Amino acid sequence: MINEGKIPELLEETTGKTIVAATKYSDESDVLKLYELGINHIGENRVKAFLEKYELLHDLDIVWHFIGHLQSKKVKTVINKIDYLHSLDRISLLEEIQKYRLLPLNCFLEVNIAEEENKYGLKYTEVVSFYKKVQNYDKIRIVGLMGMASLTDDQELIKSQFQKLVDLRSELNNISKEKIEYLSMGMTNDYKIALELGATHLRLGSILFKKEE
Repeated sequence: MINEGKIPELLEETTGKTIVAATKYSDESDVLKLYELGINHIGENRVKAFLEKYELLHDLDIVWHFIGHLQSKKVKTVINKIDYLHSLDRISLLEEIQKYRLLPLNCFLEVNIAEEENKYGLKYTEVVSFYKKVQNYDKIRIVGLMGMASLTDDQELIKSQFQKLVDLRSELNNISKEKIEYLSMGMTNDYKIALELGATHLRLGSILFKKEE
């Protein structure tokens, strides 16, 4: 159930930024309501759920983001339907995208800024060398970096982790021919901190929805 009262406030608070609605636990009717309320960037974590929503809603002016871990074996089923991939983090995925994508795909490099073993993403120290390898793949266009901070109340820790993405973007822009503009960081629990540090894309889920009463 969409939190209709909150969305205008969120849109005003994030003016100039992109809210990517994380619709992992919602159906196509929720996506349609978000669209009607002014949120047309939709992010999915799972291939099956993405395909179900895309099949019903692809005629709308929706920008489709895949924000979850994408298995290499499932690339061909979604890769020409999405507009952005937020989770590029390994060579095997690069190769599958190169094989099946028809036009260059806007991608975020996923970085494990929390340095947690249960999170996907490149290690901080791997990003520059990985970025250089990407230049050999003409179906990949790196537009930004994505990271998830630790789930904690320690705001200083969250800030330090998001700052890693900010610093990495600057480092990559020193060696990049095309400017890397975007930072996909900040979710419901920490998006305000992400905004302070220059996030361009906020992956928001539960704040967009009301809990069932």
